[in-house]
Amino acid sequence: MVSVVLAVALFSSIGFAQDKDFYTPTVNFWGKPDTVLTMDFSKIKKPSSPEAFRQVFHFPPIRQDTTGTCWDFSTTSFLESEIYRIHKKKIKLSEMYTVYWEYVEKARRYVREKGNSALGEGSEDNAVINRMKQYGIVRESDYNGLLPGQKKYNHVKMYREISNYLHYLKKNEYWDEDIALANIKLILNKYMGKPPETIVVNGQKMTPEEFAKNVVDLPLNDYVSFMSFKYLPFYTEGEYKVHDNWWHSKAYHNVPLNVWYDAVKKAIKNGYSVAIGGDVSEPGHNGKADVAIIPTFDIPDKYINQSSREFRWYNHTSTDDHGIHLVGYTHYKGHDW
Repeated sequence: MVSVVLAVALFSSIGFAQDKDFYTPTVNFWGKPDTVLTMDFSKIKKPSSPEAFRQVFHFPPIRQDTTGTCWDFSTTSFLESEIYRIHKKKIKLSEMYTVYWEYVEKARRYVREKGNSALGEGSEDNAVINRMKQYGIVRESDYNGLLPGQKKYNHVKMYREISNYLHYLKKNEYWDEDIALANIKLILNKYMGKPPETIVVNGQKMTPEEFAKNVVDLPLNDYVSFMSFKYLPFYTEGEYKVHDNWWHSKAYHNVPLNVWYDAVKKAIKNGYSVAIGGDVSEPGHNGKADVAIIPTFDIPDKYINQSSREFRWYNHTSTDDHGIHLVGYTHYKGHDW
């Protein structure tokens, strides 16, 4: 989901009598039975509904279904909010147009690096902006990445075929880029359909690049990425060292955690939304309850600081497993939500 409407207690742990851990049955991403460590969310004092938040414009949440494309859904939603903030236009963009070309660029780098480049369905927020600069964008009504009769996204078979093909190239040292990309596009077309080369907007025919420049018209060079890690000096730029940063972008501004957090709060309080990377695999998140907190059995809030967060990142307790679009803010019962 993007345009997140669940209540998230930002950098706060919340202690209650029922704040105890226990295991509960669930169904994992692959539809198989599993168990997760969780807590009792029924008595959490949280904002009553999304209407309790001061929100920016955003479209209703859209399911990414069985795909690893949260990075795209969340950032596309962010850009839609930006279009409205700047131009007061409501334009529903195509998530899958960006996904299509991201796979092409992943394959291109994989071939150029002779197999020494990360694969996977994931990516980062700034990839969406990079693809828009490179390939433009279209509306969801122009291209939704679903074949006739399909109702839900499922990229399991498509990604498996892409991965198998690229590993075949590596095994046999077939590094002809033109042939490789032509075959990758055939796979993508098979599962997603071919993206349009031209679209019609208000009776005018234009390319995706022209649509991005003349209609969407966002200041793409003005958007910046921030992180907060101790492996790099603060107030310098460097690499976000995660698998999904597959092209090893070093365009991340590293700032102290309190500066990062204050910037997020200041932005959302002043009418801006934010695309962030989060972790929804931890025990304080529950989709059915529409709430995400840090329970005290995890870490009490007085111990949440730069070093404790760094340690959780270092030992992989916390990861970057989900892209989220932050669209609203409220202060409730002593906590930022």
